[in-house]
Amino acid sequence: MYTLGIDIGSITTKAAVIKDGKLLGSHLGFTGYNVEKAWRHVTGELLAEIGLEMSAIDKIVSTGYGRNGVDAAHKAITEITCHAAGAHFSAPHIRSIIDIGGQDSKSIVLDDNGKVKDFVMNDKCAAGTGRFLEVMARALQVDLEEFGEISLQADNPGKISSLCTVFAESEVISLISKGESRENIIAGIHESIATRVSAMANRVGVRPPLMMTGGVAKNIGVVKAMEKKLGMDIEVSQSAQVMGAIGAAVLAGNL
Repeated sequence: MYTLGIDIGSITTKAAVIKDGKLLGSHLGFTGYNVEKAWRHVTGELLAEIGLEMSAIDKIVSTGYGRNGVDAAHKAITEITCHAAGAHFSAPHIRSIIDIGGQDSKSIVLDDNGKVKDFVMNDKCAAGTGRFLEVMARALQVDLEEFGEISLQADNPGKISSLCTVFAESEVISLISKGESRENIIAGIHESIATRVSAMANRVGVRPPLMMTGGVAKNIGVVKAMEKKLGMDIEVSQSAQVMGAIGAAVLAGNL
C-alpha cells in the first residue's frame, strides 16, 4: 500500500511517500501564491524521484495551513496530529515535540503510544518563528542558512527584549548602529526565540526525550539555545522539516 502525505506550510510545501511502513522518500519546495500548483509540483517531483505514478498512490492525507486546498486528499488532518505521528514513526521513544515553522510554533506532549496528550500553539504572532528569522536575516544582510553556525561564534549574545517582530528588528538595527558583532546579535536573536518558545513548552510540560521539528530545527544555534533554556537535550531528525508530511503519510495508512 502506497500512502502520500502532503504538508502545505506558509513558506514551504512538503510531500512524503510511505509503502508498507517504510519511508520511500520526501521532497519540498516553496509554497508561493498558488497552493494547488505548489503541492502538485512537489508531489510530482517526489514521485519522479522514486519512480511512481500518481495512480499508484492508494491514500492521501493533507496537513498544514493549506491542507484544505488539496482536492486529491482523502482526508485533511491538523499538523499537530501529523507531527506527532511523524515523530513517533521516525523515533518511537520521543515523548515531546517542539515544532517551529514559518509562521507558528507548537509544543506537543505525546503518550507512550505516540498520540497527542497535550499541546500549545502560538499562531497569533510571528515572533519565534521562521518568518521572524527571515526578517532578522534581511536586517543583518546574512544568509539565513548561515545563522546557526555564525551564532556559535558569539562571545556575548546581544539582548533582544521585544517579543514583537517589528520592535525586535528595531532593536537589531540599534545594535548594528552601536557596532555590535553579527555573531553576538544573531546569538541574541536565537536566545530571544528560545526564551519565547521554551516558556510555551514549559506551560504544556514537555519532557525528554524531546524532538524538534520544522524548518527552524535546521538552525543549530536555535537548537542549542533551546537546550540551554529547557535544560534537556533535543533530538533533530534529518527529516525534521518534512515531519508533518511523513506523519500525514503514516495516518493515510489508517484510512
